[in-house]
Amino acid sequence: MNLHRLDLVSLSLFTLVVRTGSISKGAVLANLAVGAASKRISDLELMTGTPLLERHSRGVILTVAGKALHGHAQRILSDVDLLAADLSDYASGLVGVVRLWANTSAVTQFLPNDLASFTAANPGIRIEFEEGDSREIVVAVLDGRADLGIFADRTPALGLDLVTYRRDRLSLVVPRAHVLSERQSVYFEEVVDHDFVSLSAGTSLAERLQAETEALGRNLKLRIRVRSFDAMCKMVSAGMGIAVLPSEAVQELAGSLDLRQIALKDAWAERSLLIGLRDAGAIPRHVRLLVDHLADAPPGR
Repeated sequence: MNLHRLDLVSLSLFTLVVRTGSISKGAVLANLAVGAASKRISDLELMTGTPLLERHSRGVILTVAGKALHGHAQRILSDVDLLAADLSDYASGLVGVVRLWANTSAVTQFLPNDLASFTAANPGIRIEFEEGDSREIVVAVLDGRADLGIFADRTPALGLDLVTYRRDRLSLVVPRAHVLSERQSVYFEEVVDHDFVSLSAGTSLAERLQAETEALGRNLKLRIRVRSFDAMCKMVSAGMGIAVLPSEAVQELAGSLDLRQIALKDAWAERSLLIGLRDAGAIPRHVRLLVDHLADAPPGR
């Protein structure tokens, strides 16, 4: 069996024959004469060394081998379409693609403006973006699904080169009518006995809160877990508890939902957001341009 002689025209024809249930109808869709189409199908069967179609007066039916070939043919043709799209981008001036993963804190506070200024200065570089939890982001960089990732400090990142992206500060968020709402600042120990709203388990913010509670020898009173900062703020507004959130990320929501932000005086409330790379010395130039842009981004940009 020598499948290196398989050609895309024959594979495309085969999928059309399967779709229509007829060699003649498939030939029409492929813009081929029926005789030429029939020969291509026969050649496929010779190359694979097995019948691919059962021919009947009303059309054709796939054999077991034909089903296997059909699945592979669909994937191959899909990959060719993706290749064509990528090459089209390069033909129109694309310099490179950067696969960037980032956590919600980076997305809601800093990345929109930083990426907008980068793409304006580098129109030939396309960014493929994915939002995820900090631990997921580290794994994505390590296994090659991401060129770089942005995640919170304290996230285990063995095997990655790290660069500081930004620093942010966590604050306590409470309803306007809450007993704590008149306070300007607090230590976490003073409020740990209240009911809390938290992000899903496994997120860097939820793990940070849990670790600091355990360091105090206390148990965190979790009333509810949700999956976004927006949902957390809405739960706090509804009286489900109080929350610890990045200050800049919730400024607009705090205003619209009549919430109060109270400064946390604990040292751990100041965090670093980090850029992680598999090998900072061996990344392509277009990835390096984005890393340098993000690492140099001033807080006010």
